[in-house]
Amino acid sequence: MDSSSTRRRATRQKLYDAAVTLIAEQGFSATTVDEIAERAGVAKGTVYYNFKSKTELFEELLRYGVGLLTSSLQAAADETAARGGTRIEALDGMIRAGLGFIDDYPAFTQLYVAELWRTNRAWQPTLLVVRQQAVAVVETVLKEAVEGGELSREIDIPLTAAALVGMVLVAALDWQAFQPERSVDDVHAALSRLLHGRVGGR
Repeated sequence: MDSSSTRRRATRQKLYDAAVTLIAEQGFSATTVDEIAERAGVAKGTVYYNFKSKTELFEELLRYGVGLLTSSLQAAADETAARGGTRIEALDGMIRAGLGFIDDYPAFTQLYVAELWRTNRAWQPTLLVVRQQAVAVVETVLKEAVEGGELSREIDIPLTAAALVGMVLVAALDWQAFQPERSVDDVHAALSRLLHGRVGGR
């Protein structure tokens, strides 16, 4: 990668970091391009050089952030497969990876979950696409678990995958907002018990 590409990537990273923090703090409409530029430490023209508008910046931010989450989930699944683990172990590793991502990027996660509930945004189609990319990684592992006899063929794979991703997102936000004294390991242990069906006292 040449130096100009490296500089542009670094600039975009600064803009992503600035935008996600500001929008999480005060909302999309209230956040201005001037504020994003100031927080990123760049000129206002730099924002428009990299993105046509604030809306395009936000769409790319969603793609970037959910792309990182998807990559972390896939890496956990691949790592488990490489060491010969089961698909259930892969799902458990993906839960841990998801929590780690949320711990690293709390502002983005808060923003992403909030936007999932809104239906009148220009970037809604983009949001649906990137959400499905993350859920699809979990769907693949669930399908393999069913085919390998680790899970019942009666499970609804798309709904179960969405439920697992949603469980991690909501539990992690609750952890950070109301139980910040807990560690990632604490939260992972609780969700792991749910995954393994060990909440009924058996």
